Amino acid sequence: MRKTYNNWFLVLLSAAIALPMYGQYKDPGLGGGIGFGDTFGQTELRDREAKFFARAFLRFPLVSHLQGELGVGLGRVAGAEYVTQIIPIDYRFVLSPFSFERCNPYLYAGGGALHYDVEKMPPNATPGVKQKGWTGVLPGGVGLQFRIDDKVSFEMSGGYNYTFKEELNGVKNGKKDAYWNFLVGLTVTGESGEADPDGDGLKNKEEKQLGTDPRKADTDGDGLNDGDEVLKYKTSPLKADSDGDNLSDGDEVLKYRTDPNMVDTDGDGLSDYDESMKYKTDPLKADTDGDGLNDGDEVLKHNTDPMKTDSDADGLSDGDEVMKHKTDPLKADTDSGTVNDGAEVARGTNPLDQSDDVPKKKEELRVEVGKAIVLEGIVFKTGSAEITSASEEILTKVYNTLEQNPEITVEIQGHTDNTGKQATNMKLSQARADAVKAHLVSKGIDEKRITTKGYGPDKPIASNKTADGRQQNRRIEFLRTK
Repeated sequence: MRKTYNNWFLVLLSAAIALPMYGQYKDPGLGGGIGFGDTFGQTELRDREAKFFARAFLRFPLVSHLQGELGVGLGRVAGAEYVTQIIPIDYRFVLSPFSFERCNPYLYAGGGALHYDVEKMPPNATPGVKQKGWTGVLPGGVGLQFRIDDKVSFEMSGGYNYTFKEELNGVKNGKKDAYWNFLVGLTVTGESGEADPDGDGLKNKEEKQLGTDPRKADTDGDGLNDGDEVLKYKTSPLKADSDGDNLSDGDEVLKYRTDPNMVDTDGDGLSDYDESMKYKTDPLKADTDGDGLNDGDEVLKHNTDPMKTDSDADGLSDGDEVMKHKTDPLKADTDSGTVNDGAEVARGTNPLDQSDDVPKKKEELRVEVGKAIVLEGIVFKTGSAEITSASEEILTKVYNTLEQNPEITVEIQGHTDNTGKQATNMKLSQARADAVKAHLVSKGIDEKRITTKGYGPDKPIASNKTADGRQQNRRIEFLRTK
């Protein structure tokens, strides 16, 4: 018989160690149950027999993983020559060191009182021994619950019960008697309000008040557990999208870092969803492209691109166009005057005034290729190549002609009358042509566009016999060569 109850105990202990792999068991609340099984006496009499035993109990939670249990049993311990009825009444502490979903291994220990009644005395009974009475009992053992549903569990348990008396079998020999018991049965429990079966950080009583599912860590399926929603983020554990912006609370917190309680985290006039999914702007930055206009104004008011600083690529930021220059940020040339807004601002003209886009041409000479014109008004000091101030007006026209028509190349020709020596006149006419070129080059005209030639008196256009004729012959001509 000793081998029988030892085997029972080993089975229960092995199951308690091996079966926790089945998942999380819910921390139970107030409950009770009944079990049926066998007892095996452990006395000085070696011929022990298994006898029926039943026990009913009431359990209640103390702290997490620990319950108190009050129970009463009824059964017998017996051998071949004796039978004793026992009624143990005890209080136990039930420790569940693990929390698994479908099974709950536990340990128990406690103390109580046991009423015994020796119904059949052995032949070697001690004279004068009490046939019935009370004694103390210390139970201890292991158990295993298997959850059938939320309320009912199948339970197995087994343990050792030490008593303070020697005469449970009618024989006294100085050794305290004890017995083993092994039970199977059903336990009915309610969940404790202090329990957190889904591990979300909220107790059952809190979940009941909130209306969340105590069996689901994430009631609304938004990617945040109910505890974090209530305690950390202050979002609704019953609504996947607390602020109604079409982003789940989990995506807002874990993916986009936006505020799950604000439709528009950065306050730019666009919802977090529209920024993240539609416009691809930064929902944490009111002005994604840094152009001085917030994303909402760009999209809803100005129709500009919130991802581009300069939507029309005119060299001005959208913000400067709208706020500073009052130009159209969607139109590179607001006044349609052929010069874009950026270029106009840079050169100082008005990007809203078409008339100043193309500057008015300055007064210039009308010249044709191959035709020379006399530059009337160029005056030199007598016998010199020094240009006088009286020549400024005509020289300005020559400069304007060359500056405004960069494709033109010219020859500056110098002429004299026939007064004086031929060589002197040739030299003077060349010097005067060179002086005109030097003046134009000093103003910025490319010297490669101008050639010079002194003809002296060789090409008169009037008679040298009169003063008026000689005056006409002393001249500078402008010949367009290209």
